[in-house]
Formats: sequence, C-alpha cells, structure tokens
Amino acid sequence: MTGPVSAAPGVSPDAVAAARHLARWLGLAATPTFAMMALLTAMLGGGPADTLCGAGQGSLLGGMVPMYLLMSAFHAGAWLRLIAEWRARPPRLAQLQPKHFLEQAEHRGP
Repeated sequence: MTGPVSAAPGVSPDAVAAARHLARWLGLAATPTFAMMALLTAMLGGGPADTLCGAGQGSLLGGMVPMYLLMSAFHAGAWLRLIAEWRARPPRLAQLQPKHFLEQAEHRGP
C-alpha cells in the first residue's frame, strides 16, 4: 500500500505535515461558515437562489436556509473530533507546572 508521502515524489514530510495541518483548520472553518450563511440568508432573504432551490415548496427542506444548516451539520465532524481531543487531554495546569517545582514545594513544607 502506498502512503501519502510516497505517493507524492519529491515532497518533504514537513510539507505533507503542513498540508495536513492546513486541511484540518479548513475543515474547522466549514461549519461556522455555513451557519453564518444560513443566518444571513434567513435575515436578508435568499433572493433568486431561493426560487431555484425552493422548487418543491411542499418540502420542509426547500430553500437555502435549511440547505446551509444541513451543510453545517454535515461538516460538524471536525469540531466533534477537536472537542473529543480537548476532553482527552490532561488539565492544562498540570502541564504548566514543572516537576521539580512541585518537588521543591513538598520539601519546604507549610
């Protein structure tokens, strides 16, 4: 099986890592972008696009606002992964305190 680095000859592993990092942040941008588009379309009106998308007026999913909300929900996976990663991390305070600082505090006593 061919890995992503070997599939692109001449590309450094650092460039592949940078591309993955950029793709992750772009994935996070999709959900709030579609949510904002739904909000703006609902407030300002969809204009001609709503007549195109709202051809089946009997449907609950007709129009641009529901379409943008669905797109926002479909792209929420990146946010759910990020939240899961944050919850799996240890508390930040424990990461900030050096081990030797804690040992010195124990030796001093109250």
